[in-house]
Amino acid sequence: MDIINKLNFDFKTNQLVLKVISQIDLFKGKWNIIEQKENRYLKELRKIATIESIGSSTRIEGSTMTDDEIKKLLANIKITKFKTRDEQEVVGYYDTLETVYENYTNIDLTENSIKQLHGTLLKHCDKDGRHRGHYKNLSNKVVANYPDGTQKIIFNTTEPLLVDPQMKDLVKWTKQQLTKQDIHPLIVMGVFIYEFLSIHPFQDSNGRLSRLLTTLLLLKQDYQFVQYVSFENLIEQKKKDYYKALMDGQKNRNTKSEQIDKWILFFLDCINILISRLEKKYNIYKSKGGYLNDRQKMIKEFIKKKQPVKLNDISNNFNEISANTIKKDLQYLKSENIIESIGQRKGTVYVLKIDTRN
Repeated sequence: MDIINKLNFDFKTNQLVLKVISQIDLFKGKWNIIEQKENRYLKELRKIATIESIGSSTRIEGSTMTDDEIKKLLANIKITKFKTRDEQEVVGYYDTLETVYENYTNIDLTENSIKQLHGTLLKHCDKDGRHRGHYKNLSNKVVANYPDGTQKIIFNTTEPLLVDPQMKDLVKWTKQQLTKQDIHPLIVMGVFIYEFLSIHPFQDSNGRLSRLLTTLLLLKQDYQFVQYVSFENLIEQKKKDYYKALMDGQKNRNTKSEQIDKWILFFLDCINILISRLEKKYNIYKSKGGYLNDRQKMIKEFIKKKQPVKLNDISNNFNEISANTIKKDLQYLKSENIIESIGQRKGTVYVLKIDTRN
């Protein structure tokens, strides 16, 4: 597998690649410090990103479910029978993404682990029982699905008989490079995703799996911020550029002219855009007082409507909540600068901070 030749970029492209990588790695260091100190805001950011990722990644492949519909479906996941193909794919993506989030340190990049993730991705899909978790036995193509139902062939892929040796070579090369680090890990990841999509090893769901594998590789290389902002959502919004970047390399597939500079720059630019989005979301969320659970939101709203209020006022209104729990919630709301207390002991009253936003 002659990958190095595909990375033989011109001077200008190399400079752009180095510039974007340095920006990403600078943020990586800053974010990992934030993550060690914080978790109250991050929990909610990850929840939002998860819904966006599931919705976008499945819609790229033709699903019609909105983020709100997905949120409702997942809220009833234990009691819902998945009737439609879209619902089956959504729950499969959720299960696989959670598996990646919770177990990425223990998931080694192997053909077997990739097949297992593919099996999880399609475990609820009735029609995929025969081929889930197994490489394809029929030729397939990369096809773009559009909202009006039309499809466009983007490029042809590896024939079934060649999938096994090509996947072995790709996994081996990727693991070696991530260990040696002669090539920056972000470039190695970009190469892996490009080659994976070019091979298209499974009969179905290669696009969705490639995005899950992107998240897995980023997490394994300590780019922790990827779980708090949706890579998939960005790809959905830049779908045309996504396919264009892939096609630019694919037009010369398996020739000495095959170059993937456009794809690598697209891949790195996407990560850089994600950083900007995350910084904005994090700062907005923090300025609004961070993460509140449903109980704390109710207490906040009660104070807003009835202020100034005493502890007894809150307890009488929420008699199903213990006084100790209310005290802890009030302390948390104070620590987040959402409310302030005036007075002492039994005379203490609570009001919203003047600069608190809705």
